[in-house]
Amino acid sequence: MTKRVIYPGTFDPVTHGHSDIISRAANMFDHVVVGVAFSPSKKTMFSLEERMDMLVQATAHLNNVSVVGFSGLLVDLAKDQQANILVRGLRTTMDFEYELGLTTMYKKLMPELETIFLTPPEEHGFLSSTIVRETAIHGGKIDQFVHPYVASAIYQKVKQ
Repeated sequence: MTKRVIYPGTFDPVTHGHSDIISRAANMFDHVVVGVAFSPSKKTMFSLEERMDMLVQATAHLNNVSVVGFSGLLVDLAKDQQANILVRGLRTTMDFEYELGLTTMYKKLMPELETIFLTPPEEHGFLSSTIVRETAIHGGKIDQFVHPYVASAIYQKVKQ
């Protein structure tokens, strides 16, 4: 049986922390679907298409990873993708509390859906999309935190 998992997120932008989780999940499972969330109520720096493009570039070396956009319920994406496992990253206890609430809700909506949590290596434990965006907006160098294609896209966006 093929094990398909979903790694959902906004990825605005994708960071090395996200890429680490994706790579590790790709080593553990047959196929990783990276679900890029679109929510009209959430203001993002990049459009859904731009975020998906950055993820495709950042994961091009992984043959068992695909990138899809979605809006609506994550459990609907899981059903559409025939995945019964979610992969989530945890950096802090605050992440855990938030994720625990989501996981409980997902189980109510789709009882067969399991969630596994991966923690980042120490060098990525502090890293978030918000930190990367804010650093770039204020003129800081972000190259060490994101894929080169992503860094270029961020620098271009900040210039606008």
